[in-house]
Amino acid sequence: MSQTISSVLSTHLSDTKAIGASNREWLTYGGLRELTKSVQTTLRENGIAKKDRIAIVLSNGPAMASAFVTIAQSAITAPLNPSYREDEFAFYMDDLKAKAIVVSKDYDGAAVSAAERLKIKIIRLVESEKIAGLFSLDVEKDGDIVEEEAVNENDIALILHTSGTTSKPKIVPLLQSNIVASASNIAQSLSLSSSDRCMNVMPLFHIHGLIAAVSASLSVGASIWCSPGFNALSFFSNLDEAKPTWYTAVPTMHQAILARSGRNAETIRNNQLRFLRSSSASLPTQVMGELENCFGAPVIEAYGMTEATHQMCCNRLDKQKPGSVGIPAGPLVKIAHEVDDCLIQGTGEVVISGDNVTPGYENNLEANEKSFFRINGERWFRTGDQGAFDKDGFLYLTGRLKEIINRGGEKISPLEVDSILLDHPEINQVVTFALPHPKLGEEVAAAVVLSLGSKSAEKDLKGFARERMAEFKVPRKIVILDEIPKGATGKMQRIGMAEKLGLL
Repeated sequence: MSQTISSVLSTHLSDTKAIGASNREWLTYGGLRELTKSVQTTLRENGIAKKDRIAIVLSNGPAMASAFVTIAQSAITAPLNPSYREDEFAFYMDDLKAKAIVVSKDYDGAAVSAAERLKIKIIRLVESEKIAGLFSLDVEKDGDIVEEEAVNENDIALILHTSGTTSKPKIVPLLQSNIVASASNIAQSLSLSSSDRCMNVMPLFHIHGLIAAVSASLSVGASIWCSPGFNALSFFSNLDEAKPTWYTAVPTMHQAILARSGRNAETIRNNQLRFLRSSSASLPTQVMGELENCFGAPVIEAYGMTEATHQMCCNRLDKQKPGSVGIPAGPLVKIAHEVDDCLIQGTGEVVISGDNVTPGYENNLEANEKSFFRINGERWFRTGDQGAFDKDGFLYLTGRLKEIINRGGEKISPLEVDSILLDHPEINQVVTFALPHPKLGEEVAAAVVLSLGSKSAEKDLKGFARERMAEFKVPRKIVILDEIPKGATGKMQRIGMAEKLGLL
């Protein structure tokens, strides 16, 4: 059977609920298939073939979910962060060679300006006010028509850029088969079925929400309720309306939910979740414990990245190890030498091989040579993460190789320092990072958010750290903040943190 998005969606019962949202009727699987046909007809009648690339700039919600799913069955999707400025839109659209851009009916912002500069076709999405995720596409006719051509498993369905924290963002093409494989892996690891419902709070220009929430749910005929984006103030009212069996989020979102959980205890009791999922950044063990106590459900930490079409490892539903990202959940996961192309025992670079792995960065020979290698015909991808397996086969990460702090030859895991500092009763959030040092090369620094009313000062926090870790690991600089700067997907980024905080 062909491993395409269309082939997976074709098997679900037509009257089953697929995509939902607040105060709207559900879009069924039958309705989603009809919408897919309509989208395909509109695209082909306006000169867009299956190998053409369409940038999607829509706010979070059901239309963004259904636009991705339907367009990806006819062309190549490239979701972009709606908060980009004009020059950023111009860079990304030019870099991915977009033929068209999809924006909402009344949108007239920076993405349109950038598209006009680049002479890119503008497609307006007209969203139904009655049915969640239902829309029509409005395009100015130019007489350019292409013949229908079937999409196969080796066609690209989705293009995303890496974050580019240390270099120019790399283009990651993901095939139809990559998406199907990853969605299946996630569904199996979470035992998802058609009776499940996910409440999505993740941004849908990012791999986490697109694959773990939307694609995995739709792959098994489950339903996905789409919020307009994460908002801790509305999370519990959404929970009450959506009636989900699970949700997935990044750790900073989970922490914001916990902060408001006390006053929403009744809502939590009335909406029992089967499990909660966390991914895209390390979940502190303290937060995992608090979430489990709060929701009375297991918290499943998973490990993913764009190049793997999201998931690589996942904790088991029947056994979670706090601090571990779980067992291999789909692809083969091994430890490799950080320089030589060989697999090793112990601590080293995490590498993966499987059907969910990108065929390679686009037009970037140097990056591909650094990131991929073969052993006995098996193709391995270097994740850039350092870690090791325990005796039970659970993977523990010590950090990104480029984030490991090298203090005069002493290698320090920022995740370890984070974990110890979070044991302080008045520290709510922490991110440990490298601070350049003229003699040692790098020094340990940390940014923290304290609990309301805390009187702790930097020297108090250093004293707490000294009692619990070797002297060389103790942060020499601790910055106390009201809020730690985060990236577009809600993750705290260690690289560049010193510069963001004006410490250089």
